Amino acid sequence: MLVIPGQAAKDVCDRQVGVSRRDLLRIGGSGVLGMGLGSMLELKAKANTSEAGGGGPGWGKAKSIILCYLQGGPSHLDLWDPKENVPDNVKSIFSPISTKIPGIKFTENLPYLSQINDKFTMIRSMSYTPVGLFNHTAAIYQMMTGYTTDKVSPSGQLEPPSPKDFPNFGSQLIRLRPPEEPMLPFVMLPRPLQESNVIGKGGTAGFLGKSFDPYTLYPNGDDMDMAKMDRIKIDDLMLHPEVFAERLERRAKLREIINSGMPDVDKAVSKHKLNTYFEQAMNLILSGRARDAFALDRETIDVRDRYGRNTFGQSCLLARRLVEAGTRVVEVVWPKVANSDNHSWDHHVDLVKRLPKQSAPMFDVGFSALVEDLDDRGLLDETLVIGVGEFGRSPERATSTSGNTQSPDGRDHWPYCYTAVIAGAGIKRGYVHGKSDKTASAPLEDPVHPRELLATIYHAFGINPRTIAYNHLKQPRELVKADAVTALFT
Repeated sequence: MLVIPGQAAKDVCDRQVGVSRRDLLRIGGSGVLGMGLGSMLELKAKANTSEAGGGGPGWGKAKSIILCYLQGGPSHLDLWDPKENVPDNVKSIFSPISTKIPGIKFTENLPYLSQINDKFTMIRSMSYTPVGLFNHTAAIYQMMTGYTTDKVSPSGQLEPPSPKDFPNFGSQLIRLRPPEEPMLPFVMLPRPLQESNVIGKGGTAGFLGKSFDPYTLYPNGDDMDMAKMDRIKIDDLMLHPEVFAERLERRAKLREIINSGMPDVDKAVSKHKLNTYFEQAMNLILSGRARDAFALDRETIDVRDRYGRNTFGQSCLLARRLVEAGTRVVEVVWPKVANSDNHSWDHHVDLVKRLPKQSAPMFDVGFSALVEDLDDRGLLDETLVIGVGEFGRSPERATSTSGNTQSPDGRDHWPYCYTAVIAGAGIKRGYVHGKSDKTASAPLEDPVHPRELLATIYHAFGINPRTIAYNHLKQPRELVKADAVTALFT
């Protein structure tokens, strides 16, 4: 159905645009890919306002980002930031080990990462005050969008995703920095953000509209199914047997003929170069570029083994293949729901048993392989890589901070101080930013709020973090109310 654009609107986040995104989508690539991909490619021209007020170390160095989101909240004391000469109920039961950086210790749970920490920066001073943010869902929303919501229950649960939500930072990035290749702009895998029955909160484009939602790759299988990445299906990126390339091209020509007979429509959308974006969307299907990127079986056995034959490791490998093919944003969500047991980072119980045998080895092997592989291929120079959760774990074991029951070796939620790692795109190598206090309870130096980490991401892409977007009520909102931590860059 063709719809002539109506009154002026701001839902494409630029005041000067005279038609709404919804109108454009109705006219755009609906016949081939559904309502979204064609118009998503249109936004390459929309980044002008994001340039203002930029510059400085790291500005514009990144072309892509891989966020390994450690949903559940890893224990910084038992991984990155072990403490000595502290009470027994604070001290990690795992032995400290040396790393490539003199004087910096990890625990024995990270043997591979300890040998490549000269390639990345550690932020040991991530911190925020948990006003309604002591549980996963609300904290995830803040980490992914830079904002908090008004409707938070006492337990920290939120309502399901809404078109009124603030956008995931990846949606903002592809709006302002669309990819230069005919490739999926934003991919989220291998499962949605979730706690209990709240699924996908903080993982959508929210008020930007569905055209900026991520392409979600959630293979069938239980969270404990380590072979699910071998069963990836990308049917929506394939030409069905009855639809040949020539037939698709004929449909495009027919669309041109129809449009040529509607001068008023052509005039209304001419400045949006709609035909160009439709053509790019069609090229994504015809080129097979995205399908090829998803073909993990084209990697050698050695490479696949290096990443780890499990869901997280193979997701990291797929993330590398996607950015190599031109995807702008890849978010690898930890493949086990936060509020759970096996393979989860949410160690209220059995930390001593589960951490060294389940979550830590998968992360250590997969994340280290990702950083090394990107570096060896020359991709790390332009790819930002981040590993972070929504918070850390409590310094004192067997102590409840969120109302959850703790076992003697369990640690509860702790947003006051935790660790993130960041590499690539001009980030310093072998650097430790910030410092936690004696018990890793609070930052002693250079605290970094999650909003500032998001601001740093925008900065790395050459986008002013305070660039304005318009929400569903046409109200101006900053991408994030924070400034970049430029000290992280060379």
